[in-house]
Amino acid sequence: MRLTKSSLRGAAFAGLVAGLLVGALFAPSPAQSALRLSANADTALAQLGSARSAGTYYDANSGAMVVNVTDAAAADAVRSAGLVAKLVARSDAQLAVVTANLDAAARIAGTAWSVDPMSNQVLVEVDSTVTGAKLAAVRAIAQKYGAAVRIESMPGTLSLNISGGQAIYTSSARCSLGFNARNSAGVRHFVTAGHCTNIGSTWYSNSSRTTVLGTRIGSSFPGNDYGAVRYTNTSISNPGNVYLWPGTQDITNSRNATVNETVFRIGSTTGLHSGRVLANNATVNYPQGTVTGLIRTNVCAEPGDSGGSLYSGNSAIGLTSGGSGNCSSGGTTFFQPVVEALNAFGLQVY
Repeated sequence: MRLTKSSLRGAAFAGLVAGLLVGALFAPSPAQSALRLSANADTALAQLGSARSAGTYYDANSGAMVVNVTDAAAADAVRSAGLVAKLVARSDAQLAVVTANLDAAARIAGTAWSVDPMSNQVLVEVDSTVTGAKLAAVRAIAQKYGAAVRIESMPGTLSLNISGGQAIYTSSARCSLGFNARNSAGVRHFVTAGHCTNIGSTWYSNSSRTTVLGTRIGSSFPGNDYGAVRYTNTSISNPGNVYLWPGTQDITNSRNATVNETVFRIGSTTGLHSGRVLANNATVNYPQGTVTGLIRTNVCAEPGDSGGSLYSGNSAIGLTSGGSGNCSSGGTTFFQPVVEALNAFGLQVY
């Protein structure tokens, strides 16, 4: 199911603010049944160390959490924890050397890279602007590591999704509200993309900018891509749920993404779309600057969806940052992990 632009435009803003947050329109995805194994997987990785492990991912076919390991003894330890072990050629430590070299020598606008645990490789993506000497430079670094690196082209141009759509407004930009949250004193805020909150300190509910929502308390971009706004307008309802056109659903927690789980994104331009988490800790080189630690997905997004919610079931997962492609032909979209954003401002979802 896809929410249309007309249905978005027809929704009252009070409903939009109440709901452009987090929740589940559908029943929890099959990936949710494996999330209880995440703690065991994290423990196994910590015990093995980066020289004997190489990340985890959710196997949708078997419903198991898979832990990549580099030797038989490590595989036995993983199995004893009730997880599935997969022997791979390259460790986390080896792949980290590759990404560190890319970080140091290949921060070219239009490129992005992340470790793909399912292929045990570093995936380097290049958009249509990376040609000639730029592409040669990326290839030269990748060739040093042979099969440990693969290069793929992404459609269109890597950009920040910032303009267009019915959403939240500041002086010269329109974005999507991410998640409502509150601090330890109960003061209400919302979080959204930092490349949005960098632009203006006062945020409004309407395009004519006559109804104030609140004031920015902090913003981080580039490096990260998150910002927070404190509500100052007490007449605006801001419960911790998502508006589903019609109906609402509560959000109960925030967490980090699991590779290969099914996730949903909602934004004010393109509505609701779903896809899979492809990687964590991605580095993206936007023309405006580099952002690290992002979630890479195959969920589409378009201008105006920036800051919108990435979620699964009742869990808040991320804030829409940017990407390439569109919702007609598909694309790659990157998200700021919401846990990091909430912790930065001492907030929690409710």
